[in-house]
Amino acid sequence: MFKEYDVIVVGAGHAGCEAAAAAANMGSRTLLITMNMQTIAQMSCNPAMGGIAKGQIVREIDALGGYSGIVTDLSMIQFRMLNKSKGPAMWSPRAQNDRMLFSQKWREKLEQTPNLDFYQDMVNGLLIKDNHCTGVITGMGHHITAKAVVLTNGTFLNGIIHVGEKQFGGGRVAEKAATGITEQLVQLGFESDRLKTGTPPRVDGRSLDYSKMEEQKGDDEIIGFSFTDTPKIKASGQRSCWITYTSQKVHDMLKTGFDRSPMFAGRIDGVGPRYCPSIEDKINRFAERDRHQLFVEPEGWNTVEIYVNGFSTSLPEEVQYEAIRMVPGFERVKMFRPGYAIEYDYFPPTQLQYSLETKLISNLYFAGQINGTTGYEEAACQGIMAGINAHLKINGQEPFILKRSEAYIGVLIDDLISKGTEEPYRMFTSRAEFRTLLRQDNADLRLTKKSYELGLASEASMQQVTAKEKDVEKITAILNGISLTPEETNAYLEEINSAPLSQKQKAAQLLLRPDIHLSSLQKHLPVLNSALKNENNTTLEQAEIQIKYNIYIEKEKELVAKMGKLEDLIIPSNFNYSNITALSAEAKQKFIKVQPRTLGQASRISGVNPSDVQILMVYMGR
Repeated sequence: MFKEYDVIVVGAGHAGCEAAAAAANMGSRTLLITMNMQTIAQMSCNPAMGGIAKGQIVREIDALGGYSGIVTDLSMIQFRMLNKSKGPAMWSPRAQNDRMLFSQKWREKLEQTPNLDFYQDMVNGLLIKDNHCTGVITGMGHHITAKAVVLTNGTFLNGIIHVGEKQFGGGRVAEKAATGITEQLVQLGFESDRLKTGTPPRVDGRSLDYSKMEEQKGDDEIIGFSFTDTPKIKASGQRSCWITYTSQKVHDMLKTGFDRSPMFAGRIDGVGPRYCPSIEDKINRFAERDRHQLFVEPEGWNTVEIYVNGFSTSLPEEVQYEAIRMVPGFERVKMFRPGYAIEYDYFPPTQLQYSLETKLISNLYFAGQINGTTGYEEAACQGIMAGINAHLKINGQEPFILKRSEAYIGVLIDDLISKGTEEPYRMFTSRAEFRTLLRQDNADLRLTKKSYELGLASEASMQQVTAKEKDVEKITAILNGISLTPEETNAYLEEINSAPLSQKQKAAQLLLRPDIHLSSLQKHLPVLNSALKNENNTTLEQAEIQIKYNIYIEKEKELVAKMGKLEDLIIPSNFNYSNITALSAEAKQKFIKVQPRTLGQASRISGVNPSDVQILMVYMGR
């Protein structure tokens, strides 16, 4: 019934979809096995993609030839560029998505992908021969052979769902857990552990009073995620989200259920996500706060279902209901389903190579939450890397590994492999020491050529990047060539309270001022508008960023070279970490306790962020 495949991908969540697409698009005969064909690329929790650092990851996946950015653009109902008040290294795109449309578009993309087959079944075992993975065993008893296998099991491995004192097996609500794989891998010598995550109640939007909430509209400009010409919604057609808050009254009601909380009663062994805690965890950890922000997010274009972001909980259903009714705007709320926590198996990622192939069993790859991460974006980027490397391995080619200085994806994988994780790993900009280089706007310039050389990115994408590079060079040359006189410029400068010119100045030099932006200069200076009128906004923005932040970009490039020599940099034995106020409290504690001998050793200490090492390097230089 089944031919031998090149690559089998187990699980069709965000990691599995990207892994299957990558392997198939590179030419491998690929089989994607999922327990339910109707839940391919299901947004199990928040119907949104991107956000702080996560948006950068989605754009990197797109530059590598993955589908997450395209699908996000095709299914978004609102777009926002976060952190625009800060420098471009911090800008992060985020989209609110139509949950059902997102899954539908992913399935359409996969079904249009050559070399990709599908099968609905549970995988409960692996075919292993001489420490080499040769295929899978399914619940229907099929032995399907392959040259490589990618496991992307999400929260399904021995998953247990908790609602108050109730608990039952499941990988998602109304979906059964996957069994057999953990037990086999442990027998083979793998170390496994438990993690937990949670999700908030879903409610009926018709029962809410939005007049008591703050409206949160989308941006006036829809930049999106994909560097392709994927069509996007019009800014005027976006759906709004809303903001409301809990109160002390809400907290007091929630506390009445704490004695029946599976988290506080010890029925949950797994560690939950530190940066996305449940509402009961927030109340417990931040007792001094009398309110917490909630985001009221629509689930799609044609549904009344609402996601209550910030109210994740596993308290008894009746406690959830009574508490949420006390939130402004929720007085008459109708719940579709309660929030719940889910506990599942994962495998500490220190057991992996940088290619995401396991050290114990060759040609077996792990990607996504099985490695201890949390979030669609973190899972998806591991998926595309595992799919790429599975294809390369079976074709006798060297693995594709991204450095920390090349991509947020490289930061994430290096963190997992080097430090491991004992709690669900989430990406932040602070984890990347080279974030000025790793901006969301230049992901295509950083990664498309690499992907094209692998045979994954298309010829059209490569031509687009080449044209963009040339256009940026041309715009930079124009701005370095045009001299602006005080007569034509000072009226505008005075209008924005910027120092007037006393003599001619190159346009590029004027752009170095933090209060000056190219778009405004074009509007007020006809000479610039005439010279740049045929250039598109994306290219103009890229040129402006490169000019305005060139000194910082060059410094980071120098730092990249220096960081490669960390092992040779000895930390003095009497070095006083307590005097470095810029270090995080956790880093100080770890440095004082461990007393690392070199900066290389310091960088690998669990709990130490790359930014801490960078600060340490600066102080050592002093």
